[in-house]
Amino acid sequence: MLSSIFFDAGNTLVFPEHSKTLAPLTAAGFPATQEQLDDAERFAKKHLDEIMEQRTPGQSVDGDYWKVYYTRLFEELGAPEEVIAPCVAATRRSGHWSRVRAGTRDVLQTLRDRGLRLGVISNSDGHIEDIIRAVGIGDYFESFTDSGNVRVEKPDPEIFRIALASLDARAGESLFIGDTYSVDIVGARAAGMQTLLMDPAGVYRHDPHPRIDTLDALLTLELSDMRR
Repeated sequence: MLSSIFFDAGNTLVFPEHSKTLAPLTAAGFPATQEQLDDAERFAKKHLDEIMEQRTPGQSVDGDYWKVYYTRLFEELGAPEEVIAPCVAATRRSGHWSRVRAGTRDVLQTLRDRGLRLGVISNSDGHIEDIIRAVGIGDYFESFTDSGNVRVEKPDPEIFRIALASLDARAGESLFIGDTYSVDIVGARAAGMQTLLMDPAGVYRHDPHPRIDTLDALLTLELSDMRR
């Protein structure tokens, strides 16, 4: 029986405001299409999954992710390399993750109406609760576990255990939804949680992991066992 659902924040609940994160690229005269952005995401996440297999404890999770992402995108666009660093810096600013997809509030309300307790687990800079509240969905969550505050980040199972304790929730009765296999799914499973990938770019469409393209698809799933 599922009693609680924990969500990743970036690319699950909130998404980058491209007018801000891509501003250096746009100013240089290189607008990107959504398909080009999705291609860069697919490439960068698969690369991250590969290097995470050799990750040493304490190594930053997203230190190189956005550099890989933008290098791929810039190669596709033929954009100058010197614009990569400003784009990486703009994207790593938590305040630039302010876009909430249509239907998100309805999904969260429905889950609450079904009696599920909701929390957030994010690798962030200590301000993820502020971001989630600023975009108008903070009241749906009882708990915010931010790596910047607890000093441990996904995929370390300890951050998931901290989040579970914050709701007095059992791991086996809790589901974690995140967007990156090696960071979100591996870590949550190690903590004994059920797992589900949020995968709008189709990064994992050919892999045997439970996944959804949009949050509203969550409401049509049988949530009794997302572990495999």
